[in-house]
Order: sequence, then structure tokens, then C-alpha cells
Amino acid sequence: MQTDTTYVSPLASRNASPEMQLIWSPRMKFGTWRKLWLALAESEKELGLAITDEQIAELRAAVDKPIDYEVAAGYEKKLRHDVMAHVHTLGEIAPKAKAIIHLGATSQFVGCNAELIQLREALTLIARKIAIAIDKLTAFAAKYRALPTLGFTHYQPAQPTTVGKRASLWIQELVIALEEVEHRLDSLKFRGVKGTTGTQASFLALFGGDAPDQSAHEKVDQLDRLVTEKMGWDPDKRFAVTGQTYPRIVDATVLGSLATVAAACQKFATDMRLLANRKELEEPFEKSQIGSSAMAYKRNPMRSERICGLSRFVIGMTQTAFTTSAEQWFERTLDDSSCRRLTLPEPFLALDGTLDIVINVASGIVVYKKTVEANLAAELPFMASENIMMAAVQKGADRQDVHEVIREHSQAAAQKVKAEGATNDLLERLENEDMFKGIDLNAVLDPSKFVGRAPEQVDAFIKDVIDPIRSRYQEALAYVPELKV
Repeated sequence: MQTDTTYVSPLASRNASPEMQLIWSPRMKFGTWRKLWLALAESEKELGLAITDEQIAELRAAVDKPIDYEVAAGYEKKLRHDVMAHVHTLGEIAPKAKAIIHLGATSQFVGCNAELIQLREALTLIARKIAIAIDKLTAFAAKYRALPTLGFTHYQPAQPTTVGKRASLWIQELVIALEEVEHRLDSLKFRGVKGTTGTQASFLALFGGDAPDQSAHEKVDQLDRLVTEKMGWDPDKRFAVTGQTYPRIVDATVLGSLATVAAACQKFATDMRLLANRKELEEPFEKSQIGSSAMAYKRNPMRSERICGLSRFVIGMTQTAFTTSAEQWFERTLDDSSCRRLTLPEPFLALDGTLDIVINVASGIVVYKKTVEANLAAELPFMASENIMMAAVQKGADRQDVHEVIREHSQAAAQKVKAEGATNDLLERLENEDMFKGIDLNAVLDPSKFVGRAPEQVDAFIKDVIDPIRSRYQEALAYVPELKV
């Protein structure tokens, strides 16, 4: 029972959605164990083992009954073995089938296969949420495809881009992350029925006795295939060989994929935090929301900060998964078990919550257009100096002379801006030079002339890259997350 003296993971209480929590819940885990035992028994019976219809019927009826966790805990305390505790718990409500539950199997028959099913379900949910985040940010990018804004390299003012084009860079990273998750889903394999050290020896003994013939080998292979099919997995996507467990490097690659998603999320949220400081863009801020307990005026980018913090956690968890894979001994060692109880569910819970926040922020980004324009205008004269120089040259001025005049005035104007906090007066300075007489400097400074093909790039990106994603995930796009904090 939950009490106020019991620790509760904030990933569950503050971040992860009910859907992701269900995937990693005891109900999902132990319920899948029961389905695996049923699939194994049914398949063994179909292939000729002495299992009765009555036993199968009883087992099938028991599989979906509520699990008595107190009974299971009592068995585990006595037996010090979680799988056997649940074998006995199931046996109590299916007494006729008790003798054939887990027949020929090792603990990792249920452990590994159930985890692979959980990984598949969790990756599928993550993929859907990435697609939703992409969709929301794409709507934003399309709306502001042509709004010029100051670009940055090295976090120093650089050639202008557009608000929509910058958003397309966030989306591009999420697209790459989605491709990574989809690849991981497509390449995920089922462990199947492999036995204690992966040799299938126990099952060969069941079907062939002391002298197994070719038909016994074929039945064992067919058993592996049947169970895989019954659990809703493509039988051609089974591991051909395993030790006692599926390769733990699978966990590492899955977490690597999650870290890729997290990095894309953190990049987006970091840019949002920087732009909030510049007062150009802002995440949603509700009417009664408090930005600071002390500074009442503040509108802290707390959602973007949460995205960054949770993403950092996901990225950090990859090290444990790779180390666990690297340190497996021969066919299997048990030091993977305790840490995998954390490294499998926790990154999924964290990333699930992260994506919900990304979707929330992307759905309500506030753009302060006048500030965007003012910030660009303050720097644009410096960036337009080459255009101004070319305009003067076309009027007949010497290129080197023009360059020197612009250089001197640019340095002086920049010094006033930095040392005195003055406005950028470069244009006023140049207007007083004879070589610029007759040149409409304001026309040269039209911001739309400095963004290149940014608007067209956004259009093409949406058409060629995003629309197919929207089509694939159409049914998921109406999802609206409910943030807990």
C-alpha cells in the first residue's frame, strides 16, 4: 500500500503518461508471463506432448484472472525466485495445469520475451509521440516560414534566417530520431524458446527422449516458431541463437535510440530557453501560473527546463546499458537483473514525459514579432555592409575605398553600441558619406533580402519529409497530453 513514507519515482508521479506506465506495470509484466506460459503449453500440446485439453482450458481461463500479488510475494519470500513464485501463484488457480506450466523452460523464457514485448510496445508509443511533436512544430514552422530573424553561429549574430526555418532544424533532428526509433522497432527480434543456455536441450529431451531423431529437432524448431507467432511476433524475426538471455546489447541499442530522441528534445528546449531570454519566443504560460516564488514578475521557461533535465537523465542512462552488455559472462550472468529493472523502464518513463512536454510547448509557442524585428534591425546594418558596398560600387565608387569607409564606421558604431549602450547608427554615418549619396540604404536593409531560400526550404521540407510522416501517423495526431505539473 502507498503511504507518505514510501518513495515514489517522480517519473511516474510527475512525468510519464498512464499509457507508458501501463506498459511497464506489474499487470503488463506478469500478465505477459502468463500468456507466454499458455502459448508454450498450447504449442507443446499441438506438437504431441502429453498435455490434455482440460489442462489447456483451465490454464487459458486462469491467464486473464487478477493476479494475487500477496500470494506471489509469499512464494517469492519462501523460494527467493520471482518466476517460480508466479508459477506457483498461477498453479493455485489452475491446479490441473500446474504440472505443465513452464514445461521445459528457463526463467528467461518469460523474462526476456516479456521484456521484448514491453520494449516493442514502449518504442511504438515513443514513435507516435515523436510524430505528434513533429506535426505540432511543423504547423509552427509553416506559419512563420518567412518571418526574418537574427541567425547565430557561436552564439554571435550571423546571417539572418527565418523563425520557421530555425524551427525546421528542430524538426529535422526529431525526424532523424524518429527514423532511429522506427529502425529499432523494425530490427527488434523475439527470443522465443531457447532453453537454459540457449541450446534448446530441455525441449529436445521432451520431444526426443534419450535418442532424439530429426523429427524431434524439427519439432523443437517448430515449437520456437509457434510460440513466437502466438505472442503476435513475426516468426521470421526470432533470434537464431541466444545464450540464456537475448543479447543485452539490444538494450544498449534501444537506449541509444532513446538518447537520440532525448538529444533532439533537449536541443529544441535549449533554443527555446535562449530565445525566451531574448524575449523573442516563449513557451505557453498559463494565467495563474507562478514563474518564481520570490520574483513575481518572472516567466521562467520551466517546461523547457524540464525537457532538458529529463533528456539529460535519459542520455545518462545509456552508459549503464552498454556496460551491462559488455560485462555479460559467457551464456549469462545475473548482475544484469537488478540494474535492468531500472535501465529498461526508467528511460522510457522519462522520455515519454519529455515528449508530452515537447508536444505541449510546440502547440503553444508565443512569438513576439516586434521584438524579433527589433533584435534583427539592431544587427542588420553590420550584416548588410557587403550589400551596401556593392551598391556603391555599382554607382562607380572604388571597391577598396568603400570597404575602408564601411570598416571604419562599422567599428565606430559597434564601439558605441557596446561601450555606451547606444543604438546602431551605422546607416546614419554612411548617409553622410558622398560615395553613398543616391543609394536607398533602407531598401538595401529589407530583412527579407537576407534570408536566402529559407521560406522555400521550409515548404519543400514539409512536402517531401513531413507530409509522409503525418500520413503514417495520422490517427495519432489528435493526441493532447495532460501535464501533471
